[in-house]
Amino acid sequence: MQSLVVGVDAGATSTRIAVHTLDGTRVGYARSVAGNPSAHGVAKAVAAFDAALAQALPPGTGSRVVASLAGVAGHVEEMAPEVTKVWAAHGIANAPRYVGDVPIGFAAGSPDPDGSLLLSGTGAVAARLVGYEQEVLADGLGWLLGDAGSGFWIGREAAKAVVQALDRGMPVAAVTPGAPVEAVGPERGARADGAAGGVLARLVGAHFLGTERPATPRAAADRIVRLAQADHMRLAALSSLVSEAAVAGDPLAVKIVHEAADHLVATLRRVHVSGPVVLAGSVLTSDGPVRRAVTELLGSERITTAGDAAGAAAWLAARDLLSEADARARHAAFTAGRQ
Repeated sequence: MQSLVVGVDAGATSTRIAVHTLDGTRVGYARSVAGNPSAHGVAKAVAAFDAALAQALPPGTGSRVVASLAGVAGHVEEMAPEVTKVWAAHGIANAPRYVGDVPIGFAAGSPDPDGSLLLSGTGAVAARLVGYEQEVLADGLGWLLGDAGSGFWIGREAAKAVVQALDRGMPVAAVTPGAPVEAVGPERGARADGAAGGVLARLVGAHFLGTERPATPRAAADRIVRLAQADHMRLAALSSLVSEAAVAGDPLAVKIVHEAADHLVATLRRVHVSGPVVLAGSVLTSDGPVRRAVTELLGSERITTAGDAAGAAAWLAARDLLSEADARARHAAFTAGRQ
């Protein structure tokens, strides 16, 4: 019977577990809810690990697991003993080794020991890796005070521009899907913000207001603000709409895209020395305008794209059991695809 390795990618939005043989063949994969103990608490994080492992690990194979590694965004000291119990309950003798989410994000895009990671998803961070370990970190300071160029930052910039335009008198029709363009009107203040009558303004309006049509521009602005304050993740969800509007040529969206790219590359430049630059996170792994703007700014840098981070965690777990040549040759098998 072949030995198995388990990789865990536990983040702020989901927990993914991959089970592979040492030659890279995937024999199990599962996703559960967020497994970040700092954001969601130890009990929920451990339950997420348990649920994903139960689905990913083929029945009766726990004793064949020879190594496992978990990349966790958040502190794990209190969590580790509970995860050890979960592993034991599934027949796995040894608890996983823990690393941060940065090393597995980098390993998802490159088998090299040294290089840099540039990640933009809900958050944003850049890191320099040496010997598969994080050496220097830039940004990653969270949605409230940092993460410049992240999906949250992009969405907030879009919502901010629209509510400020409404506050200056941009008519409600500008954020109403299906309203005729001529209904927007010539308000100078709104047009100075670049939001009046634009594709992005209508997408932001549809995202927050749906079919609701507030009586005044100020009422529309207040409604968007209340909804954003009640659930700040609604701002992060706007990121894809900014990309959609940018592709359609909306000037405000194009401006936000290029500002996001500028921020991300500036963050990377603070840490990058040599080696590949791995692009990770939903904003940079999808073929959208932000990725294109970033790659253009990076010029001749050697750029790769992160594959599956749970598979990368399994690959890192397997590395100690393989020769360097075999580990490098099997990297693609472990990280192929994005789940």
